[in-house]
Parts: sequence; C-alpha cells; structure tokens
Amino acid sequence: MIMLFVQKIITKNREEFVDITEVVISAISKSGVKSGIAVIYTPHTTAGITINENADPSVKYDMIKFLSSKIPRNWDFTHLEGNSDAHIKSSLIGCSETVIIEDGKPLLGTWQGIFFAEFDGPRNRTIYIKILEDK
Repeated sequence: MIMLFVQKIITKNREEFVDITEVVISAISKSGVKSGIAVIYTPHTTAGITINENADPSVKYDMIKFLSSKIPRNWDFTHLEGNSDAHIKSSLIGCSETVIIEDGKPLLGTWQGIFFAEFDGPRNRTIYIKILEDK
C-alpha cells in the first residue's frame, strides 16, 4: 500500500522551525501501516524538512541564529527577489527526510522531532507525506 497525505502549514515569521512530528505520526496512524517508510517532502525552494532535537526549544533558535550568521540576508547577493539567503539555507537543510515506520510509529530517537524549516516567511506552505508499506 502507498498513501499520500497533504498538510498545509502557515508560518508566522521569516525564519522559524515548525515541529511537524505529530502531523507525521497522525498520517502514519491514518494509513494503518505498521512497517514501512514515510517520506516527508516540501516543494518549496526557500524551506526545508529536517530532523533534530525537539525537547529543548533553544535548539531551533540556535540553528536559525547560526544559519543567519553564516548566510546573512544582507550579503551582496544578485537575486532580485532579495531572498537568496533563504534559497541557500533551504539547499543546506534539504527538502525531505525519510523515516522508518515500525509498529505503526516513526522510528525516532528519544529527543528527535521532525521540523518544517521556514526561511522566507511568513507564507502558506505545503508538505507531502508519502507512506509506503513493507510487503
């Protein structure tokens, strides 16, 4: 069985990490898949998907702060839209993650969560969760 779930996300800030772990858990639960994989993907060139610690909110802040210090918005970019920094951050983070499903749950570490990374908000965004069942 293969199922596709679509989730809309509305971001509030230019740069933020939105914890979407529960969205992914819900999609897996709705699919009924007990063993397989979930691919979480966003089709945006100024956003990304990543897995990182979700226990301490300062990790999200530190990641944004670090990326912004190394890739500043006001650098001498030539892209006319003025969001080249967001494109670079998106490329570094990546637009997808793959998670193993076992016993109907994503196989994540104790402190891990799945995040949507916004680098050019606020915007209305979309994520896709494709669930594939083991045969």
